[in-house]
Amino acid sequence: MIIISWNIDSLNAALTGASARAELSRAVINTIMDYNADVIALQETKLPSNGPTKKHLEILEDKFPDYKIVWNSSVEPARKGYAGTMFLYKDHLNPDVTFPQIGAPDTMDYEGRIITLEFDDFYLTQVYTPNAGDGLNRLEDRQIWDMKYADYLEKLDKEKYVIAAGDFNVAHKEIDLAHPDNNRNSAGFTDEERQGFTNLLDRGFTDTFRYIHGDVTGIYTWWAQRARTSKINNSGWRIDYFLVSDRIADKVLRSEMIDSGPRQDHTPILLEIDLEP
Repeated sequence: MIIISWNIDSLNAALTGASARAELSRAVINTIMDYNADVIALQETKLPSNGPTKKHLEILEDKFPDYKIVWNSSVEPARKGYAGTMFLYKDHLNPDVTFPQIGAPDTMDYEGRIITLEFDDFYLTQVYTPNAGDGLNRLEDRQIWDMKYADYLEKLDKEKYVIAAGDFNVAHKEIDLAHPDNNRNSAGFTDEERQGFTNLLDRGFTDTFRYIHGDVTGIYTWWAQRARTSKINNSGWRIDYFLVSDRIADKVLRSEMIDSGPRQDHTPILLEIDLEP
């Protein structure tokens, strides 16, 4: 099974925008199409509360004709057009789809941050983890989220194997970003967020990229848009992950980044796993 995960940073912009960045986003979509993945997970879709428009669906169905589409959008009392997630999966697959709420603080449970697909032998779940915010104004809530989300994954893991994809909004170790010394106590690299991710792994999950590639450095999934040369200089962060239950880590064949060319922000990531008996 091949799974791709990507924080797309506005599905509408990627599908219908006219800017130079929208063109770069469409080039990434075309690259993803070539992989013929079984499942594609998208985060930060920023769709309206009622989901994709008819135009969005027409474009997606044209590009991914053999896929079913499910989504989870931000709804009141959360902000409109904020966060959000989407799965596209091959139409021969028939998972049960749920949109979990985990008892998170503030409006986090209403921001469309999790979708879970249940198959016969495993769960495939994606997450768009809340950012700690400007001035770390959401860090306390983020810490609660991390605990609640770890509880949720652990519960799933007691029932079936788990594959968890998405934007976890944390660089776990110093080797997961280009300039750790300059970013200490920045959102995504606080001691609290890093410990939260350690706690998650300690519940029985494997960071598949590190499992396959060890302590390799200089490979990232996100480059800040605000710094024009961040990608040219590879001043990036690895904040997008595929996690799996420890007991199926040896079934992972590939865990890698997909080249997104000159487009800054997130790049897609790919997992290939063999779950056949």
